[in-house]
Amino acid sequence: AFTIHKRIYRKKSALNVDESFTIADNMAADTLFIVDEASMISDELSGNNRDTLLQDLVNYVYNTKNCKLMLVGDTAQLPPVGSDDSPALDVELMKAQYGLTIFSYELTDVLRQQKDSGILYNVTNVRDMIRTEKTVMPRITTKGYKDVFRMTSEKLEEGLEYAYSKYGHEDTLIICRSNKNANLYNRQIRARILWREEELTGGDQIMVVRNNYFWLQGEEGASTGFIANGDIAKIRKVRGFEEMYGFRFANVQLEFIDYAEDPILDCKVLMDTLYSEAPALQAIDQKRFYLEAMKDYEHIPNKRAKHNELKLNPYYNALQIKFAYAVTCHKAQGGQWPAVFVDQGYITEEMVNMDFLRWFYTACTRATNELFLVNFNEKFFI
Repeated sequence: AFTIHKRIYRKKSALNVDESFTIADNMAADTLFIVDEASMISDELSGNNRDTLLQDLVNYVYNTKNCKLMLVGDTAQLPPVGSDDSPALDVELMKAQYGLTIFSYELTDVLRQQKDSGILYNVTNVRDMIRTEKTVMPRITTKGYKDVFRMTSEKLEEGLEYAYSKYGHEDTLIICRSNKNANLYNRQIRARILWREEELTGGDQIMVVRNNYFWLQGEEGASTGFIANGDIAKIRKVRGFEEMYGFRFANVQLEFIDYAEDPILDCKVLMDTLYSEAPALQAIDQKRFYLEAMKDYEHIPNKRAKHNELKLNPYYNALQIKFAYAVTCHKAQGGQWPAVFVDQGYITEEMVNMDFLRWFYTACTRATNELFLVNFNEKFFI
């Protein structure tokens, strides 16, 4: 099993640390490629590549002898950021746009939760609402089930301590509706439950929030050419803090949780994104960062040579990170955790639309063992 990026792309140049990739040669024949979580595959242009991820995937699979593609996903989940629907699961779009012959099947047996699961019962009802486009407030049943719980904020600390004790920090997650709420949770968890006073310390769990093409270059045995947005890692050591170009950095040793075959990585991380309310460093700050860093290369007359030097600058290429005890739903999508706490956030009955139902369904289906619904209005419950 590989990520899509690892399988279908290769760097245009081994010396190039930016986002420029080209489609790798598909050396397989008579091969079925199965892609899971296909609802997340975007059909929007991004980075420096000419085509979309979906276009590149189709081109890769079908550029050789007798290969087939199976796209597996849940149409009720959140679509890619910026999209109204999941293009890879849209049969008519795939036929029209790529000229493919498509066979479509719907699976109904759920294997993530037990048959008598309250999680399964409730999310199945929400999924039916999405399928029939019934945009009313979901009615959640907790009575009679041992895996779905209603929880107030006053009981949250006790609930988290229970989950951390039973499952561990890596297997417990809070899902929020905004980065602002996730930041508040991360601050409180570190201060009141983990008793961490340091800004960043060994044992902290972080999430990379922007693709990074710098730190795995030349790492022997690295499983992928880049560190992906959404990858979760644990801080093993913090070697010190620095200031440069008007930003703050930490020199750390990371251990990536989902990529056990990757090396332990020594790198720089950008402290400024830890509690930012934006998903990553905002464009205005990125531009300021760029202009300040480029001052180091004013003595170089050639513009391309300046940019080549910038690509080798470890500060400019620092990992952008956030704490990963609480994250937004898009960041959690594609993963699963034994214990999941879902925070309602601010919602009124008028705000219960298809987007909210998809968000709620996606958040709740991240849980495999126990689901805790935090601060939900009583109108949600039967």
